Amino acid sequence: MRPGSGSRTGAAYPVRVTTTSAPLTWPELPAKQQPTWPDTDALAQVSATLGTLPPLVFAGECDVLRQRMADAANGEAFVLMGGDCAETFAAATADNIRDRIKTLLQMSVVLTYGASMPVVKVGRIAGQFAKPRSKDTETRGETTLPAYRGDLVNDFDFSPVARIPDPQRLLRAYHTSSATLNLVRAFTQGGFADLRFVHEWNRGFIANSANARYEKLAKDIDKAMRFMDACGVDFEELRRVDVWAGHEALVLDYERPLTRIDSRTGLPYATSGHFVWVGERTRDIGGAHLDFVSRVTNPVGIKVGPTADPAEVIEMARLVDPDGLPGRLTLITRMGAQQVREALPPIVRAVTDAGIDVTWVCDPMHGNTFESSSGFKTRRFDDIVEEVRGFFEVHQALGTIPGGLHVELTGNDVTECLGGAMHVEDRDLELRYETLCDPRLNHQQSLELAFVVAEMLTQR
Repeated sequence: MRPGSGSRTGAAYPVRVTTTSAPLTWPELPAKQQPTWPDTDALAQVSATLGTLPPLVFAGECDVLRQRMADAANGEAFVLMGGDCAETFAAATADNIRDRIKTLLQMSVVLTYGASMPVVKVGRIAGQFAKPRSKDTETRGETTLPAYRGDLVNDFDFSPVARIPDPQRLLRAYHTSSATLNLVRAFTQGGFADLRFVHEWNRGFIANSANARYEKLAKDIDKAMRFMDACGVDFEELRRVDVWAGHEALVLDYERPLTRIDSRTGLPYATSGHFVWVGERTRDIGGAHLDFVSRVTNPVGIKVGPTADPAEVIEMARLVDPDGLPGRLTLITRMGAQQVREALPPIVRAVTDAGIDVTWVCDPMHGNTFESSSGFKTRRFDDIVEEVRGFFEVHQALGTIPGGLHVELTGNDVTECLGGAMHVEDRDLELRYETLCDPRLNHQQSLELAFVVAEMLTQR
């Protein structure tokens, strides 16, 4: 991630100034999952301030990512999207950011070998501060308060004052995202991402007897690296990687003020992140969220669940990407392990038959959530793997391209998802259940998933 820098050849990351010199207006459309701000004057002041702040990402970078997403759509790259379910201000520490990036890098090395192609790394990072909720309120005992909608809006603490939506949090989210991006740049461009270091980290993972089944694949990667070294590959060029920033474009009072006009092309870009998506709960035709992503020039995504009507998916795709720009639209499918083989084919078939070019990415997390017997919201590792397996099978049967993976993960050793080689059980969930929203794969489970998916990729 190198906003403002040149590429290794000096031209792949053009810096173009983004300004608000051209007026940006937004139609009055229904918008779901929006906070009710009690002080509209304060919101207006914050919006005006956000509109004057520098962009978090640049238009030229978004264009490069769109090209990379087009490569994935054509089977010439594989996408890995991963990061927190919901970022928090308190967790935006150097150690936490480092561990998330480390996990993403470790997974990408394994997937790169398995896919035999570049991996496009998109972090759920530097903007994933808001979450949709099934209810507007939360009740504990006899007390009912507004639901926690993420640190972008209010506080998780269950008190009347904490749960009041505060527009000042929009500014704090901007500054926290800026600091996060600066640190990610330092990690990914300063040697932390050196391929040799990342491979050594993965050797540590394999050294655990619980992961011995992946030893052969790890040895194959080691052999490939030694071959590159013998051939004189310049490892200095492998010390830097690109990690792009992505998040759900949920709270429009944050996204709209950070939309800028590119001075070179006159086109609008969402400068809150390189890649933004619309979630399953807000992807209404005629709604404000699809309208927003249809107007910005970034590569964008739409989450698609098992109840989606194929005709509606086609309508959404044509609304968001009427010109069929390669890499512009990603459909992130979240079907559930038990439904993916039945629910996904009609959608893929309809989109393909309509001649619509998209990047297909699998989200195996959101369709596999349930409440454990101990009362924790959780997911089974085996269900996550099964949905990925079904995703690949469907695309293989239809002759289409499975373009990537979208997972909620953390670099910490939490106990939020059941199973995996470390055998997290129901009784273990209470040990380190730290998420404020959805359960995430821990560091070990994330790496295990990468090895499992790499095995699937090598067998294609």
